[in-house]
Amino acid sequence: QVQVEESGGGLVQIGGSLRLSCTASGTTGKVYGMGWFRQAPGKEREFVAAIGRSDDTTRYSGAAEGRFTISRAGARNSVYLQMNNLQPEDTAVYYCAADRVRVGPVVRVDYWGQGTQVTVSS
Repeated sequence: QVQVEESGGGLVQIGGSLRLSCTASGTTGKVYGMGWFRQAPGKEREFVAAIGRSDDTTRYSGAAEGRFTISRAGARNSVYLQMNNLQPEDTAVYYCAADRVRVGPVVRVDYWGQGTQVTVSS
């Protein structure tokens, strides 16, 4: 059984940076597409970034492109989300996700983490 766990959220000033971490466990012998979504207060969950299961191709939302970077960390089913130049509109609960095929851009994946809060303020 696959479990997804993310961490690294917190309070950051406008223009600051955070790095989120995520690991999908129970994945021995398999590789997964990995990625990130977020859900702001009063809004639907939306796609942020993803990395491919086999070819490591990356994909970003328009809001994330140029500011956020997804990368693999050690184990293949572990990823980072480096977030730079954070803005108030980035405030949300960030969810890590894993999928047997791919993550994003649609909000439909096999496995979800519980989320980590990111708050951006001056």
